[in-house]
Amino acid sequence: MPPDSVAGPASDDRGRAPLPTDVEACPPIEPAFRDALEGALIGLGIRLSPAAQAGIEAHARLLMAWNVAINLTAIRDPGAIALEHVADSLTAVAIMEAVELGVRPALLDLGSGAGYPGLPLGVALPAGHLTLVDSVAKKARFLQVAGDAALGAAADRGLDGPTLEVVAERAESVAHDHRHRGRYDIVTARAVGSLTELVELGLPMLRPGGRLVAWKREVETVSAGGGGSATTTQRTTVRPDLAGELAGAERLLTRLGGAIERVVRVVLPGLEDHRLVVVRSEHLAPAIYPRSPTERRRDRA
Repeated sequence: MPPDSVAGPASDDRGRAPLPTDVEACPPIEPAFRDALEGALIGLGIRLSPAAQAGIEAHARLLMAWNVAINLTAIRDPGAIALEHVADSLTAVAIMEAVELGVRPALLDLGSGAGYPGLPLGVALPAGHLTLVDSVAKKARFLQVAGDAALGAAADRGLDGPTLEVVAERAESVAHDHRHRGRYDIVTARAVGSLTELVELGLPMLRPGGRLVAWKREVETVSAGGGGSATTTQRTTVRPDLAGELAGAERLLTRLGGAIERVVRVVLPGLEDHRLVVVRSEHLAPAIYPRSPTERRRDRA
């Protein structure tokens, strides 16, 4: 195991009984999870192998078991996990299959947290090497356990899945590590920062021709009924302006050696406001990137 990988017993931070590391010790997957995922996969035009399905379900079972003690996700309903975590992760499959990334691409997931999107993508493609990065120790412990279980369940059904590495470090440190810099075909990032932040952190880890895929959302306004009255209440979901993020990232990309390739609109019901921003690495990023958080803040001031 690489020296910066995560190992050790899985226990929560409050001295309670160890959390499960064997997926068979977890409750079985609920029909609502399978039904929601099946419907979403049909909508995305994706057909998972039984092995990939087993790996994805093993991950979800451990997530739901650990989430009782460690807050890995605010989404707890099995059907919602299937749609808003698993299916949302798999919206990138078509993008990755459409570009020349090699037969078994190397994938790194920034701020992996509960393991989405990195683990489902690593199993579904399948990747050749999968690196999950999260600086929070308890999340990194979960990622190691869930990753081992997911890949083990998939392998038991014949899938030659990726080798797994979990790194409990800040992204800046990982990007300056020669073992990771310029190594990856794909870097993914889901709900972990502005696009400007993500291109500075992610581009240095890509090989020339590799892709950064960032999950973003458009601003939306939802109209809610007024309980039978003639008035209608407008509720606005406040999100960063995607056009502004794209413009800010493009200015930095001229220095990093990359370019925004496209923005993909997700059409799956329930995820209609989701967008995937695809950034192509044209050449290796200059050695000064990524800068420290202090330097990045100073640059934005």
